[in-house]
Amino acid sequence: MENYTSISSVDGIAKLNVPPIRNLQITQSYHELSLLLSSRIGPCANWCTFATWASKQAGQTIRQEDLSRALQKLLKSSKEVSSALTEIIDAALAKGTKLGKERITEIVWDTLNPKAAMERAGAAVARGNQKVYAEIAREFARFAECCMMDEVFDANNIATFCAELRPGDPPNGQHYLRHAFMRYYQALFEPSPKAKAELILLANLEIGFHEQTRLQPEIAEALEAAVEDPKLLKSKLLDLFFPSSPWVRYVGPVFTALFNRPSPLEEAIVRFAKQARHRLRLILTDHFMELGFPQGACLPLGEDLKAKFPAVLERLENPDLLAFLKKIDPTPDSPQQTGTIDWADLPDRLHFIADLFRCFHDAPILLSGPFTTTQVEAIKTGQFPEGKL
Repeated sequence: MENYTSISSVDGIAKLNVPPIRNLQITQSYHELSLLLSSRIGPCANWCTFATWASKQAGQTIRQEDLSRALQKLLKSSKEVSSALTEIIDAALAKGTKLGKERITEIVWDTLNPKAAMERAGAAVARGNQKVYAEIAREFARFAECCMMDEVFDANNIATFCAELRPGDPPNGQHYLRHAFMRYYQALFEPSPKAKAELILLANLEIGFHEQTRLQPEIAEALEAAVEDPKLLKSKLLDLFFPSSPWVRYVGPVFTALFNRPSPLEEAIVRFAKQARHRLRLILTDHFMELGFPQGACLPLGEDLKAKFPAVLERLENPDLLAFLKKIDPTPDSPQQTGTIDWADLPDRLHFIADLFRCFHDAPILLSGPFTTTQVEAIKTGQFPEGKL
C-alpha cells in the first residue's frame, strides 16, 4: 500500500476536494507519521499521535453521521425553543395568516433548517482539518526525509531544515514549529529518558500552540454555525406566512416607527431565533466537547482529566518547558481544573491540551491504528470503507 509519510503523499492528500475521503486519508497519514517518528524517538505520543485521534473525531462532524437528525430532535425538545415557537404561531394567527398551526410549525422548522447548521459546522471543521494537515504534516514528512535518519547530531542539518520555517508567531509565523522540530531532533540523540520525555512534551506543546492558534477561526465558526441572522429569518418567515400579502413586510417598520418597538410577530420570531441559536450552540459544543480514543474510550473535554502524570513527567526540570507551561497552563502541577467550558476559548483549550499531552505521553495504546486493515486498503484507494469509523 502507498506510504503516507512522504512529502508528495502529504501534498496529494491535502489537495483532495472530497472532504470525507480527505479526512480519512489525513487521519491515516497522521498515524503513519506518528509511527515513523516513534520508531526513532521512542514508543511515546508525539504530536502526530494526538493529531490522529483528533482528526478521526473531526471526521464524525465532517461526515455528520446522523447528527443532523439528532440535532433537530434535541432542538425540538427545548422548552425555551418550544415556547418561542408557540409565540410565533399565536402572533402569526393574530396577524391574519391563512395557515394553520401545523403548517406554521412546519414552515418555521424548515426555514430554521438545523441540518444546514450541521453542514456549516462540518464545512468549517473540514477546512481546519485540511489547513493544519497541509502545513504541519508536511513539515513532519520533510523532517523525516531530511533529519530523522541522522546517526549523529548534525547542527547544520537541523539548522538547514528549520531555516525554511517562517519566523514570527502564529497564525502567519512558524516560530513555534522551528523550536519544536529542534526539540524532536535533540530528543533523537538524548540518552536520558527523563530529558528526552521533557523535550518531546515541549515539542508537542509548541506544535499544539501553533496548531490551535491557526485553527481558532474554524473552531469558532464551527461552534457559531447555528441559526442564520434573525433579521433574515424574520424576512423569510413573513414571506411564507403571508405569500399573498407582501404589504405585511412593511407593517413591521411602520409599527416600530409608531410605537417605538417591533410588532409582536417580529418580536416572537427574534426571540425564537435567539433561543434556537443558543440551544444549537450548546448542542454543537456538546458534540465537539469530546475526544475519541482507541477501543471506544472517550474523553469529555468539559471535565477534568481523570489521569495522572507519568512518573517521567511528574516533576519537570527543563527550564524552557517550565516557562512554556507557565504561559499556557494555569495549573501546571496538576490536571485539575482542566475541563473546558467553551471549546472556542483558546486559553481554556490550550490548558486542557497541555495536560492531555502530559498525562498521555506514554500511553502505548494511542499508537494503535485508527482503522482496520481492510478499511485502510479502501481508504488508500480513495474508497469509503465499510464498518464503523
